[in-house]
Amino acid sequence: MYPASFRYYRPATLQEALSILQQEPEARPLAGGQSLIPAMKLRLMAPAALVDLGRLQDLRGMSREGGWWRIGAMTTHREIEFSGPPLLAEVAHVIADPAVRNRGTIGGSLAHADPAADYPAAILALEATIRAVGANGERTIPAHEFFQGMFTTSLMPGELITGIEVRELGPGWGWAYEKFPHPASGYAVVGVAAVVQVEGGVARQVLVGITGAADAPFRATAVEEALQGKVVTSQTVTAAVEGAFSPDRMGEDPFASARYRAHLCAVLARRAILRAWERASR
Repeated sequence: MYPASFRYYRPATLQEALSILQQEPEARPLAGGQSLIPAMKLRLMAPAALVDLGRLQDLRGMSREGGWWRIGAMTTHREIEFSGPPLLAEVAHVIADPAVRNRGTIGGSLAHADPAADYPAAILALEATIRAVGANGERTIPAHEFFQGMFTTSLMPGELITGIEVRELGPGWGWAYEKFPHPASGYAVVGVAAVVQVEGGVARQVLVGITGAADAPFRATAVEEALQGKVVTSQTVTAAVEGAFSPDRMGEDPFASARYRAHLCAVLARRAILRAWERASR
């Protein structure tokens, strides 16, 4: 199918893009277009205008400073896969296929907020901060406040993501991402990201983000609290994940029932935490 007709803008600066979004309330920002364009072709979305962010070079690239990674919103999955922080690189490697990874951007993915996207699990586990700018100026949004529901975020109308900040995982930190992909789409039926900090032979911090399981990504706080201050072993992790994921919270579709998704959450969380612990203990 062909998309409905729309107006097209290609601003040269961030300020110009924000101005257009203020003037065109029904406009949608266009980053890599790997989610928006297919939705428009299927007539699932029909924005009155597109604001192409492709010329905004200030929103591209990555840097490391003061124990933090700063990643521009227009940085592609491929760039993150080969040069980004280790957990996000691991996640980027299993997003779709090389063609999508060469065009899709981290900012576009987060703003789209697909409940089966891969990045949100890692963004939550890394306790990342999303930087955004709009008519009222700049602000920062903690990851746990950003995802509001299916395809819904805390971004205000006319607001753009400019970048993401995540902590640099040094010695004593481990990470892992485990994913059960849908066999046709490659999206996460369930994806689990784990970050573990080891200090004195025990887990000082355990952070677990879940995607694909519900209408929005979430932190597995019960699992995190159960492992705090403990030696992470197969037995302690199995005990922590047992009963931690209720089917009542899970989504359901013809491919995976709520009960099956709850089971996958426990299995993948166990694998991710153990792998993260192994890395942190080296």
